[in-house]
Amino acid sequence: HEACFLCSKCRVSLVDKPFGSKAEKVYCAACYDAAFATRCDGCGEIFRAGTKKMEYKGHQWHEKCFCCCVCSNPIGTRSFIPRDNDIYCTGCYEDKFATRCIKCNQIITSGGVTYRNEPWHRECFTCTNCSASLAGQRFTSRDEKPYCAECFGELFAKRCTACSKPITGIGGTRFISFEDRNWHNDCFICAMCTNSLVGKGFITDGPDILCPECARQKLM
Repeated sequence: HEACFLCSKCRVSLVDKPFGSKAEKVYCAACYDAAFATRCDGCGEIFRAGTKKMEYKGHQWHEKCFCCCVCSNPIGTRSFIPRDNDIYCTGCYEDKFATRCIKCNQIITSGGVTYRNEPWHRECFTCTNCSASLAGQRFTSRDEKPYCAECFGELFAKRCTACSKPITGIGGTRFISFEDRNWHNDCFICAMCTNSLVGKGFITDGPDILCPECARQKLM
């Protein structure tokens, strides 16, 4: 009977009104929603019929409630990144957590170089003097600043007494030191016979170094 068609909870008439049923009982829309409808994990309100629902890992939100935890803008159909039970839009996640280059402070999206436990873009990791890229190249440092081998040699290295070129020590370069003079191993030769004096006795003759035999000949 129409008079008997009532909400099982509030007893309001359901004639010509929307209703729902559960366990063989009928309810008006308001009572049904209050008792059985799922609720948004953001605002706690129910999902009414036709409401768009966002779901992720067992949680559900109204579209307007599924927001970035930093900027509070709705995620909508955009990409998002979860972290420690929070949801971030990609922009806020990068601002908060992404690795940034120590030189330009911009985000390093791929690759990169680590120097003294600090991150650099490959294109930002350059020689302090000439700005040539050092990524994948031999380099050394002075006062915690990186230099390519050529600039380091020109600016700071000892110079060979024989050829005047820098003795960098980079790459295991061997050299000889005597008093205040230095030679590349290959340059440490007798001034007369040009035989190598590395690991051998020698005699100085002004700016020259001589093997013992040539020194004796010179004195004769």
